[in-house]
Amino acid sequence: MFTLHHLQDSRSQRIVWLFELMGADYDIKAYKRDPKTSLAPESFKKLHPLGSAPLVSFNDETIAESGAICEFVLTKAGKQADAVSAKERLLCLHDEDKHLKVQFWSHYSEGSFLPPLVTAMVLNKARAKAKPFFVKFIANKIIDAIMDAYFDKVIKRNLKFVESHLEGKTFFVGDEPTVADVQMSFGLEALEKSGKLSSFPNMTAYVARLHAMPSYRKAMEKMAAAEASL
Repeated sequence: MFTLHHLQDSRSQRIVWLFELMGADYDIKAYKRDPKTSLAPESFKKLHPLGSAPLVSFNDETIAESGAICEFVLTKAGKQADAVSAKERLLCLHDEDKHLKVQFWSHYSEGSFLPPLVTAMVLNKARAKAKPFFVKFIANKIIDAIMDAYFDKVIKRNLKFVESHLEGKTFFVGDEPTVADVQMSFGLEALEKSGKLSSFPNMTAYVARLHAMPSYRKAMEKMAAAEASL
């Protein structure tokens, strides 16, 4: 059985959805963030030197990084006869062109799509915490300059790229969810919750389709239950 070590308000939901799509046996162990630093508690850091979520344990192995975790879960669960077809489907192993596209979107999610969004979030948190007024004024000027020089442009380019790709499509690759959707789902879900997809109908419709999927709803319900137990 897999154990997902879930840090409060982190990217773990993708892995729970992957488990549900595969029909894998798993449990969720949730951890609270440090109230002062918002970082992982010491008990979480003992699991892996990086101290970052998500983490997945299986037997004596503990794996970090979402992309590596997806590969790990598909490899370990795929050895079971009833999971082989799920692995082939989620990676599109039957179609070389589709498989390459799954690989692209899986790497694009963490390599290009999420980093500028996370940076913008961190900068805006710094903006909100800046005090007193003259410090806040200077902080706003600096952050505005950084965002204008690079991050705003990159974010807009990424959103335009994803919006265009989803035109006329149900999922990122083919007509059923793959690992590409698992990896891309977190960022789009976060953007939708923050109201930043209002001018992007294709991405908005995509998130709505995720919300309508029984496997996705079940995953989110299990995540909510795990956090409620903290």
